[in-house]
Amino acid sequence: MTKFVFVTGGVMSSLGKGLTASSLGRLLKSRGLRVTMCKLDPYINVDPGTMNPFEHGEVFVTEDGGETDLDLGHYERFIDEYLHKDSNATTGQIYSSVIAKERRGDYLGKTVQVIPHITDEIKERIRRLGRENIDVVIVEVGGTVGDIEIVPFLEAIRQFRRDIGRDNVCYLHLTLVPHSLPSGEQKTKPTQHSVTELRGRGIQPDVIVCRSHHPISANLKRKISLLCDVPTDAVVSAIDAENIYEIPLVLHAEGLDEIVCRILRLDNSDRLMDLSGWEALVERVRATSEVVRIGVIGKYVNLPDAYLSVVEALKHAGFHHGAKVEIDWVQAEEVTGMLALTRLDSLDGIVIPGGFGERGLEGKIAAAGYAREHAIPCLGLCLGLHMMVVEFARSVVGLQGANSRELAPTTPHPVIDLMDDQVDVEEKGATMRLGACLAQLEPGSQVAAIYGSEIVSERHRHRYEVNPRYRDRLIAAGLRCSGTSPDDRLVEFIELPGHPFWIGTQAHPEFKSRPDRPHPLFRALVGAALNRAHERTPRLYDLDNVPS
Repeated sequence: MTKFVFVTGGVMSSLGKGLTASSLGRLLKSRGLRVTMCKLDPYINVDPGTMNPFEHGEVFVTEDGGETDLDLGHYERFIDEYLHKDSNATTGQIYSSVIAKERRGDYLGKTVQVIPHITDEIKERIRRLGRENIDVVIVEVGGTVGDIEIVPFLEAIRQFRRDIGRDNVCYLHLTLVPHSLPSGEQKTKPTQHSVTELRGRGIQPDVIVCRSHHPISANLKRKISLLCDVPTDAVVSAIDAENIYEIPLVLHAEGLDEIVCRILRLDNSDRLMDLSGWEALVERVRATSEVVRIGVIGKYVNLPDAYLSVVEALKHAGFHHGAKVEIDWVQAEEVTGMLALTRLDSLDGIVIPGGFGERGLEGKIAAAGYAREHAIPCLGLCLGLHMMVVEFARSVVGLQGANSRELAPTTPHPVIDLMDDQVDVEEKGATMRLGACLAQLEPGSQVAAIYGSEIVSERHRHRYEVNPRYRDRLIAAGLRCSGTSPDDRLVEFIELPGHPFWIGTQAHPEFKSRPDRPHPLFRALVGAALNRAHERTPRLYDLDNVPS
């Protein structure tokens, strides 16, 4: 029977519930267990797809096109399993489903209430994940205990243990043990209050994970154990780690996976325990010596979480090359004038990430042009590809005023546009390409060499495409459309022959990168950036000598 671990948090947000849950998932998988994960989000939005990145951070996209919370990115990177739409449930989704059932008459005229109808819907969403081929489902409850928004979720997970049996559920509570500067002591009172609040909702935690700057002493563990009614060995110290990929090893040293397996009666789960690969990864991270500077030309650089998967993919590529990737956050609106361009010249590589809206686009275009002319390795992602095409159309093809119709509806040259069969469809999302899509790569192209394959699949999240009416003119001027959809209608990849690395993709390859298996495009970008760092001699890219 599938077992379930519910992860809750207290005291304050951003303590690291997602990373703790992900790390536990990695540890259980290392024991030979089949693991999947889920996030319950208390916000009323149906999904984060229309939320401002400053409000929510990155929107993570699953293989089947789910627009989900960024924590699912951590889940996939740690447990190395593809998740799906059902792996993220929001209050908005839950209530929408219940209301739709009520309108259809599914409740036979009964009064629809939070209990049992909302809680039953939540439990059904969780239960769906417990398929026959899954041993453990780890469910993170967003928000903190005490938030009014998460009360139905807490009630649902309280009922869940009664429904499926005590030995099939484990409650893990993450809390804060702050260090008081005046007294020089670690304080347990926030943990006590948080657990009291959770118990007030009918949930007695089985494991308490204590976040702190310094290790929790044995005496402090005994105190928390006594006051919170958990075994002493179920009080786990989770101290700050140098990098997030060390967290599974920190928690394993504290015995977290063993405790959870004991609670869930997974007594034989240590037979296949093998952390050697993860330990080798952490050693590789620690051994990084070189520094490579990558500029991220973004609109939301004041909130790095808006580009979380991009940053992690760059780090993964750095691990592969034995280099530490140093991110230089460049506000797209500020990429104007010689001072800004000189700053770009000091970079070893550039990433132009995705986004929506017209703010900062001229800066992204300028950055793409500077990278093209000065042989700076540059990777454009989704909107980044669009801006690279716009720059090339203006500067090389000579199409004055070229732009994306999404951003400049009256542009005389819409080199980026909706496809003809999309123009009359205005419903949000109806014209979006979401999730995994195949691409055919040109034999002999740079991207085909990087991937080592001529058929690839990447995740998408966009509406606008390279306009096929301009494709021949772009190619004639030297741009290579090196990857297309299988029917050849849509441009998926572009590159510039003769340039060290000037590649754009319509997709979001960052979502599929793993710490021990970096995405090929990011691996190649960082490799090209290291070459530039080694040479330290700027080279102008000569358009008159473009190889055929």
